[in-house]
Amino acid sequence: MSLEACLPDDLRGPATTITRVSAGLSGAGVYRVDAAGAAFVLKVSVDDPIEVWRGRAQIQQLAASAGLAPRVVHVDEARRAVLSAFVVDRGFPALLFQPATRDAAIAQLGRTLRRVHDLPVPGDADELRPLALLTRIWPGLDGQIALPGFVGDAVRRMLAEPIPPYAGALVLGHNDVNPTNLIYDGEHLLLLDWDTAGPSEPYYDLAATAVFFRMDDPTCLRLIAAHDADAVTELPARFVYDRRLVAVLCGTLFLHLAHHGGHAGASGDETLDATPSLADVYQRMRAGELNPGTSAGQWALGLALLKLGGSL
Repeated sequence: MSLEACLPDDLRGPATTITRVSAGLSGAGVYRVDAAGAAFVLKVSVDDPIEVWRGRAQIQQLAASAGLAPRVVHVDEARRAVLSAFVVDRGFPALLFQPATRDAAIAQLGRTLRRVHDLPVPGDADELRPLALLTRIWPGLDGQIALPGFVGDAVRRMLAEPIPPYAGALVLGHNDVNPTNLIYDGEHLLLLDWDTAGPSEPYYDLAATAVFFRMDDPTCLRLIAAHDADAVTELPARFVYDRRLVAVLCGTLFLHLAHHGGHAGASGDETLDATPSLADVYQRMRAGELNPGTSAGQWALGLALLKLGGSL
């Protein structure tokens, strides 16, 4: 299939360049398009059933219309392609980790997630079931590859733990809030990759944000208060549970990717104390020592997240 055929007519031509950016976990291809003096992002999901793709595209357009995702420029249903405006990322983590701007950044992040959760929930969207996903993928690791003992301990604890009740209504969750999916245009926060979006309880997005941005309990309280527009004095039980679930599930997913990418598994030296923390892994990624697109990077991320999940 010609990638240029996925573009509107006015963006096709000899001056148009299309460069592969990445392949998402779903297998979708992501490309940067430079045409007509502007930059765009093209996502092509040829393997998705049309009903699944259509639902994802609908949610992405809904989010874009609300100013929560980059503007959608063109949709080609026949080719499962969506073209969006390219947004230059001004670096939200710099605001979040600078003492002078930290409180404002936390408040903006909480309010942005609330705006996501205020979007209408499509009636045919599939509900997020993270525990079911963990139950499904764990047997593909357990006994199939050598794992440090703390990995199995964290997963088995999660699978056996009672789920705290949540009495509220389900909302439209993004369900994959992490630093790679959050960009700052200098004024607004926008979310990328809406492939896993669907009905969920709101604490899941808040918990994912807390895990991947390494928030301590006081910061989590401020994040939830900004989301709820109300004071919060104690972390809700469901948030605490979801925070642990996010770390364990995402850690297991990264180990699953590493295993299928050819990683040999544990060498026997990966004790809990010796395993780098998530902050250490992030630092190695920034230094170019680890690439999350490789099995080694995925293994390191997975172990760091499972170490965190076991401690929460």
